[in-house]
Order: sequence, then structure tokens, then C-alpha cells
Amino acid sequence: SPSLPEYFVVPSSLADQDLKLYSYSFIGRRMPLWSWNHPNGSALVRMANIKDVLQQRRIDQRICNAITRSHPLRSDVYKSDLDKCLPNIQEIQAAHIKLKQLCVNEPFDETEEKWLSSLENTRWLEYIR
Repeated sequence: SPSLPEYFVVPSSLADQDLKLYSYSFIGRRMPLWSWNHPNGSALVRMANIKDVLQQRRIDQRICNAITRSHPLRSDVYKSDLDKCLPNIQEIQAAHIKLKQLCVNEPFDETEEKWLSSLENTRWLEYIR
């Protein structure tokens, strides 16, 4: 995938040939990417959706098992579909534009309450939280 870094961490139990084979199943060939690690062994792994719904369960299970085997305590994987609970890039960009317009075009000498409600209506603070 041209959007992934040249080098990245993968669970050792996933063979290179499996990674290459599985990569074709992900949208944009965006394989699971180990993004963050905590000293207790917890990790944040990001991955794109799997294109083939029929293969999704098998591939997902194989990757989750490899991640579990890589955890020092063999803890189960907790999955969260961020597409359902986070704004998309267009919504973030629209909120940023509204924030810029508010900061440049709105005179602050009006009531602070109106300005704060206008700020809230941009949804920028909600998105960056």
C-alpha cells in the first residue's frame, strides 16, 4: 500500500506470505498497522475494512489470534469500528472551516454567550476531543 510506512510492526506469528496474501483483502491494501504500545502489553492496531465479506470473518479471526498471541498476557482483542463512532475527514474539514470563519469574521465584542454557542455549533471542539 502506498499509504503505509515502509516498515511497520506485525505479529511474529503471521508469516510474510500470509501478510502479502491478506493485504489484497483490505481496502487500499491497508494491512493492520500497530500504532501504539503500552508497557502493560496493550496495543492499538488500526486496519482498513476487508473487501470480501465472505472472507472477512476468517481473515479477521486469523489476525486477531496473531495479535492475542503477541500480547504478554494473551489478552483477547477488543475491536471497535471507528467509522461508526468518529467523524469522517469531510466533517472535520467542514468544522475547521466553520471555526476559522468564526474566529476571523465574528466580532468578539458581541455577547460572549453567542460566540460560545457559535463555537459549539462548529463541532470542532467535539471532534478534537
